[in-house]
This record gives sequence, structure tokens and C-alpha cells, in this order.
Amino acid sequence: MTTIARITLAPRERQIIEGLCDGSTLAVVAQDLTIREGTAAGYLKLAKRKLHGVSENAAAIAVAYATEAIDRPAVLDPAGLCLPLEQRQLVPFIARGLRSAQMATELKRPVNVVRRDGRDLMTNLGAKNPAHLVTRAWQYQILTAGQVTSWLR
Repeated sequence: MTTIARITLAPRERQIIEGLCDGSTLAVVAQDLTIREGTAAGYLKLAKRKLHGVSENAAAIAVAYATEAIDRPAVLDPAGLCLPLEQRQLVPFIARGLRSAQMATELKRPVNVVRRDGRDLMTNLGAKNPAHLVTRAWQYQILTAGQVTSWLR
């Protein structure tokens, strides 16, 4: 497995990314840090640039975990987790920030089926949004540093 260099985020950039990991919105993260949402958005933009120039929050979190820019979440026991292959296949695409139509094209599946599988995946992982889904997938070891680094090269 090829590793990629560790990325160092400024303290506020790190706090913003970490705040998004649990499914919080940027507005909530900003409020928790007692800064303006616009200021938080600026830090997020800087962090995304450092995190290989990703544009989506889910991708920023995936890259941050893979490069150890933020602490990886505690691993959960996947024994009780029953995810169909169709849902598991979506995880790396969601982590890259792809939209349903893009995933459908990649997987050669109807977009409405991909959307349904995405909703079911969110429910099965107990995720609030795609950024939180990345954290949950990381906890259940469905998403790995190797998968993330493969699309960063």
C-alpha cells in the first residue's frame, strides 16, 4: 500500500474539519467555536485546499483521516452491521464527493436505484449527512486509507 504524506492543518482548520465529522453543519460548528459562519467557511476552504484540493466536505474528511490531518475515529465492531454489496460499493464514491448521477454512471446502475441505496446506506450507518457517513464508514472499517489514497494519486 502506498501512503501519502501527512497533512498539517492550522488549529482552526482542524477544528472545523473535526466539527463536521459528526454530521454537524458549518453553522453549528461555527457557533460551537464562537466564530462567524463566514469565518468558519474561510477556514474550511483553506483546509480543503491543503487536503488535496477537494471540494466536498465528505471528501475533506476522508482525506483528513487518510493523511492523519485529524485523529481517526474509534473503530466499531462491524459484526452487527449488515450492508448489502450495492450499499458498500457507494462508500468510496460518497467519500470522493461524487453525486448520485456520477455514481450511477460508474456503477452502470439506474440513478434512482443508486439514490435509494444511498439513503438506505445513510440509515444503516446512522449517518446524518455524507460527511458523517465518511466517519461512520471509517469506524466500521468500510472506508480505509488505502481506498482514499488510491483516488488521490
